[in-house]
Amino acid sequence: MKTRVSVAFPASKADEPTWPYMNYDVEERSNEVLLVLGEQLPDFEFVPSILHSVEEAEDLIRGDTDNFDGYLVYMTSLWTKIEEVFARKAYPVVIADDPFAGSGGILSVNSIIRRESLPVVTVSSSNFGDVVDAVRLFEVMKRLRESRILVVTDRNCEDGRVVEPLGTKIACMNSVEFRKFYDGVPDDEAKRCAESWISGAKDVIEPDEDEITRSAKIFLAMREAMSQKNADAITVDCLGLYYSDKLPAYPCLGFFQLNNEGSTGVCEADTRSTLCQLVFRYLTGRPAYVSDPVIDTAANQIVYAHCVSTNRVFGPGGLSNPYVIRSHAEDLKGASVQSLMPLGEAVTTIQINPEKRAISIHNAETVANIHDEKGCRTKLAATVDAQTVFDNYHFELFSWHRVTCYGNHRDSIMKLARIYGLEVFEEDRAFS
Repeated sequence: MKTRVSVAFPASKADEPTWPYMNYDVEERSNEVLLVLGEQLPDFEFVPSILHSVEEAEDLIRGDTDNFDGYLVYMTSLWTKIEEVFARKAYPVVIADDPFAGSGGILSVNSIIRRESLPVVTVSSSNFGDVVDAVRLFEVMKRLRESRILVVTDRNCEDGRVVEPLGTKIACMNSVEFRKFYDGVPDDEAKRCAESWISGAKDVIEPDEDEITRSAKIFLAMREAMSQKNADAITVDCLGLYYSDKLPAYPCLGFFQLNNEGSTGVCEADTRSTLCQLVFRYLTGRPAYVSDPVIDTAANQIVYAHCVSTNRVFGPGGLSNPYVIRSHAEDLKGASVQSLMPLGEAVTTIQINPEKRAISIHNAETVANIHDEKGCRTKLAATVDAQTVFDNYHFELFSWHRVTCYGNHRDSIMKLARIYGLEVFEEDRAFS
């Protein structure tokens, strides 16, 4: 279903001197705005309203309960206080200025939003693309609410749990259930998948074909399990289940393939990092990958290290980069991936703690793929203010894992955090 957005256009009283000018044709302007919104966001449905009073705004919000995925207030008039009603009583809300029409009003309501810590995004820009980007967040939120993460683990798992404030649901599966999917994978199908990985690799070092074929069976089992559970993402307690002989192979290559295909696969039954990958997937159309970052203050770098990654960092339809099939680094068993990712690119790294309503973020620029037998196989180095990130790394709040996506998505992440009411920890900026 389309993302439904209620669009409010405040209008001043007739014959009243005000910005943009007396008797400004709000209806004509609303039609222009709706035309551009429809062109830029074809998967959205926009329902417009021209409002002349606070009372009309309150009536609209009361009648709209549960009918819309978001509200856009496009400020075509000044000093109506209609925007304040939406800021306090509707959710989620984006308030955008029509330059020289509502400019004083958006400054006023933005002060209220900050003073009262309201979960509202404001846009004051002559670039209409900034409004479009903000409205697009409603679709991200909708998709997160409609998503389900499948967790494969023998540890405690609350089936049906909803992860607030994002609204994403958790589905659980134990190793015995998952093994049935594995055993049901045809050998010839797994072999074809393994051959595809081998032929696409720059090199295959430790694993033999049988090991890679078992990894392919894990991948195909994960894909079928996700389909059966109607899941949009999967995360597996890979270390715990492999070390206890409950998994016949590591799922690293399977996660690699899922992420390349535009789906989401995440290691270590890490639901927080899975949420981060879903955020990036819905926000950018790109996969992200989990890592255990290593901070090097001497080189002013952070190294994102893990035994799995994507090799399509710009999305399923983007360019691919070389990869090497290796053993899992910590025990030198199984099969994993060393992805040699693009350099000279901006990346955004986050982690979410939904229970504490907190999110961390930093940006960096990729500079090297590290070849070192120590640590995990994929090791992407990026320049950053390493000492600042080191000092601001809230391990007790976010643990070690971070999730990295290619591109500078800081502004969108910050806006999304505001709508969700998340406290933002900017790891690459000194705290006052």
